[in-house]
Amino acid sequence: MPLIGPKEMFEAAYAGKFAIGAFNVNNMEIIQGIMLAASEEKSPVILQVSAGARKYAGQRYIMKLVEAALADDPSIPVCVHLDHGPSFEMCRDCIDGGFTSVMIDGSALPYEENIAVTKKVVEYAHPRGVWVEAELGKLAGIEEHVQSAEHQFTDPDQAVDFVEKTGCDSLAVAIGTSHGAYKFKGEAKLDFERLETICKKLPNYPLVLHGASSVPHEFVEECNKYGGAVGDARGVPEDMLRKAASMGVCKINVDTDIRLALTASIRKFMVEHPEAFDPRQYLTPARQAVKMMVARKIRDVMGSSNKIEALKLA
Repeated sequence: MPLIGPKEMFEAAYAGKFAIGAFNVNNMEIIQGIMLAASEEKSPVILQVSAGARKYAGQRYIMKLVEAALADDPSIPVCVHLDHGPSFEMCRDCIDGGFTSVMIDGSALPYEENIAVTKKVVEYAHPRGVWVEAELGKLAGIEEHVQSAEHQFTDPDQAVDFVEKTGCDSLAVAIGTSHGAYKFKGEAKLDFERLETICKKLPNYPLVLHGASSVPHEFVEECNKYGGAVGDARGVPEDMLRKAASMGVCKINVDTDIRLALTASIRKFMVEHPEAFDPRQYLTPARQAVKMMVARKIRDVMGSSNKIEALKLA
């Protein structure tokens, strides 16, 4: 199966009250782990590439790895998506490079400027059959070049206006999630009332949750047990994410949890095997850790296991 866009994925997700997992990729082992989990769970999947991942691995290398993954299991519907595209130029380059979906992140700009740059990307992407995600509101926390000291929740009426004026295909909303591993100091809370209002004002419209890693405590403990200093990291409880998926959130982003699973596994191996220096020895269990974590997300958070047949693919 060739790469597809998110349209059929999100239509099935909205109707079935589940979400599609959008997992950030940086190297071969992460892509392999995600795809092994998707194959095992028979789930559609979105592979996300950030600006940092493009710089680190190279867009051509990433796309060739995706090509290999598709050849290994052609039954899995896969979308390749640019995460937090900082400019029209980067979105254009990804579209021209074979991505089937891009995000233009103008959330830090004044409202009218966000509209203008999003509309520009839409006008370039749509004639080429590429999906466009945009963002309205701000998430606290840090993810590469994206950072904010405080939340700015999405205004429901402004969301309607933004979608109408830009023509964007999906919208990342701010309801209390945040980037990074340190999401909550106290009790975790998401503004489900706000989410419900946005869904009512934009019926059947796919919404996206960024900053949605749950930061499983076992990974934090393992990192710290074997020399890490991750600290009191707290993520979004998985039951809250599952509830959001049942309300109209069609795409849930996961990055931090992948990093933690990979790093915890490598730290453990290196401490237990100080004589080891063959990367294959420690990257093999690390890849398995990514696979197991992603499979759990697909089953327990996204609810997208065994949903391939729900997609109406030509």
